[in-house]
Amino acid sequence: MKKNLLILALAAVVPALACAKKPKKQVVEEPAPAPVETVVEEEPEITPECLGQISLFNEYCKSKQYADAFQPWLEVYRHCPNANKVIYSKGAQILDWKYKNAATPEEKLEMANLAMEMYDKRIKYFGNDPKYPEAYILGQKGVDFCSYFPDRIVGSEVYNWLKTSVSGIGLNSQLTVLGKFVEVSDAIYKSDPEKYGEQYISDYSQVSNMLQHIWNDPASKNANDAGVMKEYVDNLFAVSGAASCDKLDDLYRNYVATNGMYLEDMLKLMKMYKRVNCTESEVYFSAAVAAHRLQPTEESAAGCAKMCMKKEDWKGACTYWEQAMNLIDENSTEDLVDYQYNMAFCLYNQHRYADARSWARTSMETDGSKAGRCYLLIGLCYASSQPYSASDYAAKAAILNKTVFWAAVDQFNKAKQYADCAEDAAKLIAAYSKYYPTQEEMFDLPVEFGSGTFIVGGWINERTTCRAAK
Repeated sequence: MKKNLLILALAAVVPALACAKKPKKQVVEEPAPAPVETVVEEEPEITPECLGQISLFNEYCKSKQYADAFQPWLEVYRHCPNANKVIYSKGAQILDWKYKNAATPEEKLEMANLAMEMYDKRIKYFGNDPKYPEAYILGQKGVDFCSYFPDRIVGSEVYNWLKTSVSGIGLNSQLTVLGKFVEVSDAIYKSDPEKYGEQYISDYSQVSNMLQHIWNDPASKNANDAGVMKEYVDNLFAVSGAASCDKLDDLYRNYVATNGMYLEDMLKLMKMYKRVNCTESEVYFSAAVAAHRLQPTEESAAGCAKMCMKKEDWKGACTYWEQAMNLIDENSTEDLVDYQYNMAFCLYNQHRYADARSWARTSMETDGSKAGRCYLLIGLCYASSQPYSASDYAAKAAILNKTVFWAAVDQFNKAKQYADCAEDAAKLIAAYSKYYPTQEEMFDLPVEFGSGTFIVGGWINERTTCRAAK
């Protein structure tokens, strides 16, 4: 009986063991990361004390008492910088005064750094202002940086600040920002012309076009000032060496086509071209013709004359040079002496030698310091002339006409005394002295011409010394 009970007990245990599952591997679940708390920087509290201090420093600024304004301004700036935009507009004035009146270099640096920090804080609290957005603030920051750190312009962020400002504000940019942007680009270009040449041309072109647009806008209250600023950046670019005459033509070809009806624009463009010695360029001539058509002036007449000279239209050039001299200011002797010489040169090329000599002498009388080139020209007039005709002097005319080279070399010797003409004069002396009469030809001259001196006849009528060819 006991045996049967044992068997039954074992039978009951076996199925239970067979159905038992292996225990699962225990998975330890990691706790979920705690949510990151977003730290929201609290806006500084705008207290009644802050408002009172704003009113205080604002009143001081109105009467330009910046020394008294500084401390209340600083309190507001430190404790409630979000209270009002006036903290920054007046703050710029206060810090500029503090900088200029600082007693030590350390104090100057402190004020300059505070000013830069102030612009960053303005962007933080008022960068979304619809009237004075971040781009506007960066423009002001760039202008002040150039004033406070002029020796740190190249290699700093100021170029990017100003570029962002000009691109963002566009035609509403302050003129000082536009001008400063070109100045900074100019400085960067000069630090590495090969690397930054194209950048500078692009920056200048952008600003010049913007200033032109403002200048031509009759509704703009800044039109006149824009014209002045445009002339400044044009001159800055012109003397930079960044652009050749061909590049200037590429920049201004369409400008002349678009603005050719504006006399003042054309005259200013011509002055810029003249300043960089590009008065032989296509665009310069186009501007001169456009200006002269609108209203003949000394400048436009001179431009048209140069165009004619380039085309070897000597007669047309003389007409324009005469107009230029009639229109010139009586005190402008520097230009007048050149016009007179150019008139002589054009007459020489028309073989009007007597008239050419007359204008060359007039030019010398106007400015004796430039007489060397006039002596050279008179000498060439003599050397090109044949005052003796075969009908009057028969076979002797050929020998007599060689005497003009004595008179010519006399003029070249005078020119040789001027440093700017000495080299050319020496070459001409060597070239034309070969054409003197020979010793035998001199003996063959009429008796009255055989002495040591000789008066070259015809229109020349110059006393000279007899010399034989060597």
